[in-house]
Amino acid sequence: MKPWETKDHQEFHSINTDSYVRKYLWDDEIISEETTSEILDSNHQYFDQDKWGLWKIIRRSNGETMGYAGLWYFFDENQPELLYAILPQHAGKGYATEAAKTVIDYAFGRLGYQYLIASIDTPHEQSRRMCERLGMKHVENKIIEGKPTSFFRLDKVNGQ
Repeated sequence: MKPWETKDHQEFHSINTDSYVRKYLWDDEIISEETTSEILDSNHQYFDQDKWGLWKIIRRSNGETMGYAGLWYFFDENQPELLYAILPQHAGKGYATEAAKTVIDYAFGRLGYQYLIASIDTPHEQSRRMCERLGMKHVENKIIEGKPTSFFRLDKVNGQ
């Protein structure tokens, strides 16, 4: 995994506008090129200032970008949430789970976080199962902007 850079604009935009990725991550809306630029600019700032952001998930064997994982602010929280996006041809093969575990280890080990939150669209069963595989516990459901959203939490344990 490596951080997204401004020069990766087209690749990042392509992932986020993929129908599989955008269905839940972007409420099925196609984000603009401007939004893509803003996210990548923010990502650069977050890495410079806070040492976190979004990383590419890259297949070692051929260098193919399969999606991304990282930490990002979504709601009025004190710290960013766990986030991932995986292209459909790579879904269900463990890549997103492996990347999310890497982000969790980084957040607890390098950033000193004591917990992580993940929010998902409640109907997104694959994300729910992934949160459970990661050891996250369901903590609440909310309606946010008219959409059912489920929140999961993982607390740091001694030695993690």
